[in-house]
Amino acid sequence: MSLQPWLMPTWKLLAPRIGRGELPHAVLISGPRGLGKRVLADKLIAAALCEQRGEHGFACASCRACQLLAAGSHPDRVLVTLELRDDGKVRSDILIEQIRALSQRLALSSQFGGLQLALVDPADRMNASAANALLKTLEEPSSRTIIVLVADDPARLPATIRSRCQRFEIKLPGQAEACAWLERSGLDASLARRVLDASLGNPGLALQASQQGVLELKASCRSDLQALGQGRAQALQIAENWVADRPDERLWHAAVIAREESERLANGGEGQLGLQAGAGIAELAAWFAAANRTRQLLSSQVRSDLVLLDLLHTWPSARRS
Repeated sequence: MSLQPWLMPTWKLLAPRIGRGELPHAVLISGPRGLGKRVLADKLIAAALCEQRGEHGFACASCRACQLLAAGSHPDRVLVTLELRDDGKVRSDILIEQIRALSQRLALSSQFGGLQLALVDPADRMNASAANALLKTLEEPSSRTIIVLVADDPARLPATIRSRCQRFEIKLPGQAEACAWLERSGLDASLARRVLDASLGNPGLALQASQQGVLELKASCRSDLQALGQGRAQALQIAENWVADRPDERLWHAAVIAREESERLANGGEGQLGLQAGAGIAELAAWFAAANRTRQLLSSQVRSDLVLLDLLHTWPSARRS
């Protein structure tokens, strides 16, 4: 089974090493959300466990190992991910107890006599104690074990962990390649370009955007920010509206809008939000950074309405700029 075209160069580096049994004991796959990192990690694990790899090094999907993996019952594949809290909500971080359990598991022999593969995803959501525990495992790796880390934001991982992994960074493809893939996925050329622009060149997010009315959602966020800057809307009401309907997506689009507006003004163009060059550019840049920090807070246990309200209160005023 093939991968998205922008993943194939990385696969061509990995596949021969899988075939020769030369994978490093720790692999870090990183890059923006939506580019298929997790699909790549799954392909890597499947190929490493497969008993008769096929064309281009992919798993055959028919041997005993592949069938067990597809059923989620392969004894030599371990997953460490975000677990549920007692109240049924997903935790915001990976805990030290999970990493200790992983280390104990990897200390045992493989049940099939081959490799043991562990997937830690999202690795950048380990808390400090969990990261320290994983570091000890990476410093003294068990024989015939491979740990695959997947991270949207690898900078959140300690440098000591990153240095002990072989890193494969997935980057955004060129616009032509991304548009061609979107068109092969069923979008017409015009829509492909528009959703790709709205997704900052990320084709995976762009395809998702085309299916979820994201262009309309972004337009709604732009309208809210414009009204807020011009004093025609209150931050409290916008915060309440956003927290009630896809707050993370709205905040992502708001950050994109701030970035686009600052670039437009910096290039001498006419802004769309009533802001002026000069102080407005600096304020937009600061707000963009603050919006990204707030997105991280949304996945924590803090009240989403309060962090959104604090952020919206700092949106640049069109009258002041």
